[in-house]
Amino acid sequence: MSRNRDVSFGLTAILLHWTIAALFLGELVLGFWMTRVKDMALQFELIQWHKSFGLLVLVLAVLRILWRIVAGRPPALPTLSRLERASAATVQALLLAATILVPLAGWALVSASTLRIPTLLFGQVLIPHLPLIPSGHAEAFWSRGHALLAYGSAVLVLAHTAAALGHHFLLRDDVLRRILPLPTRDPLARVGDYGEQR
Repeated sequence: MSRNRDVSFGLTAILLHWTIAALFLGELVLGFWMTRVKDMALQFELIQWHKSFGLLVLVLAVLRILWRIVAGRPPALPTLSRLERASAATVQALLLAATILVPLAGWALVSASTLRIPTLLFGQVLIPHLPLIPSGHAEAFWSRGHALLAYGSAVLVLAHTAAALGHHFLLRDDVLRRILPLPTRDPLARVGDYGEQR
């Protein structure tokens, strides 16, 4: 059950996908909110939570990449056109890259800041800064980079979500169901669900 099958993703991939998705979406919302809070004490607290969850996303994203290398992934549905397969693969690769690059850019921003504010992982573990020289220019560079990557990721999330929902409710295929703990609708695929695991 934990490994990917020929017709759907296994439990490990499903849990990693939805955990990262929930955290990443929450981080986008939290990042937008915390920069607009007037209460400085609350803003500081929100920033600390933002950094902690960002590092958690980074760790889980690395684990997801390693799991993909180990377990592989199910082949694309035969009903998808070549363009659909290429588009889906591109968006998925960009989103996976975003779950690495956005937290790294945020970590670099904190490390390059002249304020040198420490990062306490969930208020418990001190996370060291990256080996960057603090400066106003470097801080501004990483701040812009972090923001641009986050906004670009939001666009990708919307496109990815719209495509998945379109396949599920309009085309009524198994694109979305393969990453859910649900049986596929294709009767031939359901037979494969109980076959030998890869």
